[in-house]
Amino acid sequence: MANQLDPRLATLRPAAGADAGYDAGLRSYMLSIYNYMASGVLLTGIVALLVSNNATLLSMFFAENASGRMGPTILGWVAMLSPLAIILVMNFGVNRLSEGALKACFWGFAGLMGVSMASIFLVYTGASIAQTFFVTAAAYAGLSLYGYTTKRDLSAMGKFLVMGLIGLLVAMIANIFIGSSAMQLGINIIGVLIFAGLTAYDTQRLKDLYFQVQGSAFIGKSAILGALTLYLNFINMFQFMLAFMGDRR
Repeated sequence: MANQLDPRLATLRPAAGADAGYDAGLRSYMLSIYNYMASGVLLTGIVALLVSNNATLLSMFFAENASGRMGPTILGWVAMLSPLAIILVMNFGVNRLSEGALKACFWGFAGLMGVSMASIFLVYTGASIAQTFFVTAAAYAGLSLYGYTTKRDLSAMGKFLVMGLIGLLVAMIANIFIGSSAMQLGINIIGVLIFAGLTAYDTQRLKDLYFQVQGSAFIGKSAILGALTLYLNFINMFQFMLAFMGDRR
């Protein structure tokens, strides 16, 4: 990833006498990140609703498999795997992509995530999805506010959470073959805790990052990549919460 996003530089902070112009710039920068992030979540939700409520679109991406359950079609797999490719392009191609191209990648990513998340409407009731969304949004807002306002350095916690995330991915892959419901419940709970912590950590990291990118041509790209990070934290926390809070159809 570009050096501009090196987390080792995240401890840099402006001097105590930073002027009001810096504070206004920081607020504008963070507001831009939150606007991108919230718009991406909104786009994902709209696309998911459109696909789940349109029989023709739904049949393009999901079909009943041999076990009688709904699963992704070939086009569905493409839609589900494409966001990963877009993330790689955005992170490794950030220096070559224009700000406009990076925005297009972000909106494309959010839209494709909506296609893959349409499947939750086939599994859970609409009321439980809405309830879980608002609970997640409230928790996320509180965690992000904590990350923004706390004077505590969260970098050590961030490293621990990244290691925990790797362990979580290994456990999720293992449980595909084990099929343990108890293990899945544990995975869901730990997943919520990890992404809750990452929300606070990443908010602080992005706040500190402004000290490096302010006044540079990279600041617009930094806001988009920051929004992508916060978006992923929100979506993952929502999905893990839905797995044990949602009412199945």
